[in-house]
Amino acid sequence: MSTTSSAPHAAIATLNLPLKVPALILYAQGIAKAMTGNPSFPNPTPTLAALTAAITALADAETAALARTKGAVLARNNAKTALVTLLKQLRGYIQTIADADTDNSAAIIASSGIPVRKTPVHPPRDFHATAGAVSGSAKVVAPAAAHRASYDWEYSPDGGKTWVAAPSTLGARTTITGLPSGTTVQFRFRALTKGGEGDWSQPTSLLVK
Repeated sequence: MSTTSSAPHAAIATLNLPLKVPALILYAQGIAKAMTGNPSFPNPTPTLAALTAAITALADAETAALARTKGAVLARNNAKTALVTLLKQLRGYIQTIADADTDNSAAIIASSGIPVRKTPVHPPRDFHATAGAVSGSAKVVAPAAAHRASYDWEYSPDGGKTWVAAPSTLGARTTITGLPSGTTVQFRFRALTKGGEGDWSQPTSLLVK
């Protein structure tokens, strides 16, 4: 089965964290401002108070480091790590809220002050058969079961009363030849992985040319 519609996209909250401390402070302040009073985020985790405190701590530590106060660089680095940790936790919270409303997920993420990245969501490939290049043949494609798997194939020319084995493959596709032309043939498969042998799939049908 094929479709011409474009694949849906998942909205992903991304943290483009600046490397320089002053830029990181401004970045975090922008997120805190965008989320303050934002109805999409009623209970931020971590709290915005904790985020604001971490921003202030980093700003104070950066000032001390620039003044070359003894031990200030280490304190600044620790404050930076603490702020980045909170921002990553907040990103996870934002993503959870967005995932709960997929129709508006991109707008929800954008309203938090965090950039949005959209990735295609590929639907699982269905098990199907199409006409082969020559008469009496069929191309059969199954959803991939695992990175390392083999596949057993069978076909039935009599509506599933009897099944004929076709050669096994290491890939989730095969071409079966020698099929009766002008007949509706059913196909099924099972995957063999390191976890064991799977069940036979539900059959799919094709009118063989």
